[in-house]
Amino acid sequence: MKIEKVLVANRGEIAVRIIRACQEMGIQTAAIYSDVDEESLHVHLADEAYPLGDPTPSESYLNVQKILDIAKNCGAGALHPGYGFLSENSSFAKACADAGLKFIGPTAEVIRNMGDKIEAKRTMSKAGVPVIPGFTGEEKGTLEEACLRVGFPVLIKAAAGGGGKGMKIVRDESELQDAIESARREAKSSFGNDELLMEKYLEKPRHIEFQILADEHGKVIHLFERECSIQRRHQKVIEETPSVALDEDLRARMGEAAVKAAASIGYTNAGTVEFMLDKDKNFYFLEMNTRLQVEHAITEMTTGVDIVQWQLRIASGEHLALQQDKIQQRGHAIECRIYAEDPEHEFMPSTGKLKAVEVPDGVNIRHDTGVREGLEITPFYDPMLAKLIVHAETREDAIKKMHWSLSNYITLGVTTNVPFLRAMVENDAFRRGDIDTDFIEKHFKNWTMSSELPVEVLIAAALDDYRRAPVEHTNGQKRGEDEHSPWKSAGAWRIDS
Repeated sequence: MKIEKVLVANRGEIAVRIIRACQEMGIQTAAIYSDVDEESLHVHLADEAYPLGDPTPSESYLNVQKILDIAKNCGAGALHPGYGFLSENSSFAKACADAGLKFIGPTAEVIRNMGDKIEAKRTMSKAGVPVIPGFTGEEKGTLEEACLRVGFPVLIKAAAGGGGKGMKIVRDESELQDAIESARREAKSSFGNDELLMEKYLEKPRHIEFQILADEHGKVIHLFERECSIQRRHQKVIEETPSVALDEDLRARMGEAAVKAAASIGYTNAGTVEFMLDKDKNFYFLEMNTRLQVEHAITEMTTGVDIVQWQLRIASGEHLALQQDKIQQRGHAIECRIYAEDPEHEFMPSTGKLKAVEVPDGVNIRHDTGVREGLEITPFYDPMLAKLIVHAETREDAIKKMHWSLSNYITLGVTTNVPFLRAMVENDAFRRGDIDTDFIEKHFKNWTMSSELPVEVLIAAALDDYRRAPVEHTNGQKRGEDEHSPWKSAGAWRIDS
């Protein structure tokens, strides 16, 4: 199937990323936008753009029928869901197929099976992929009995969800019943399903994920790992590749397991197999993300593989031309997620107009964003403004480059987490690679900015002063005007037309 037009069923940074990949390949793009996104970057970049109206997510980017109608009416042959919103919604993937639209991702059945954490663990266990000891509902006895059998600490999780909702760490039997009841309520409220699973809680674990690509002809490869251990409330904040925790043998074994996991379920397109790595270097399947990941850019930087373009090629029926033994990692890449939020006040989202945006520029610095100066940051959607990605020959050099980049990243109008990110990359434990999923809790639980004004605040203030200054200087000369210009005094001469 030759794809000629793609409807991008998303917004912000990922919509821009997909639109650019399509346009590089000569594929037409159609964007969708809610009322508050009318002036967004993705709307202006796309070949066509169609309104969704009401910015409420359920009425805009989660409105399946509205999106399918737009796709049909604009003549799109395929739909790319990006990440978030409907990207892992199996019903949406099926609705696309039923409407004759190519869903750029795996099949609805695969999304459904991997979205159910219990079913996913059962499937991976049968395929011979290591899973964390725990309870999925198939075992004899109750959840409570399983917790006692596995031993504390344990992690209670919602079977049908993610993002840390319905997740409770239980360190002692006395806490168990309250934790189960609380997790059930939260799971029911968030996902409409109160089924729970339990896993042995791993002390000082790392979160390691492997990027996979699979074509529609049975070929599966991986593009190595990403270290995603630095998280806040189970949401990733800083990612890097390669992981300092993996040697070549462990990397090969985990990559093999990731490929086996994807092949065992007939996976197609791009996806991520996520593992937990304990302090003794034992790894266990955590879950599979059946979509493009936010952090895919660092893999692209170190492998040179354009993952989004391969998504489009695979969806077109192309054979995966990449050979596993030919793919190599070069250097080190780090990504920081730039959020409009206040780290000093429990990371509350920050809203307002972006009065100024000045981003760092240099060799191997990538800035993926969907916003621009003058845009209103609203409370309707995720507060991520951009992703800042750097690449260098060594991890030490990548950290230095990221620190410089964050120090030269300026925004006016909203509060961002940039100072918090810079503090993390300055941290000695981070620089040593001594990180795990409790890194922020351990080192930055009550973080506040230094009383000394950071350099970017001073730069921002100067920039704001400059922009507020009168157009003319005191000598009457306009800013930027050259007093020696031959055009300043044209005399009696004129330009002949």
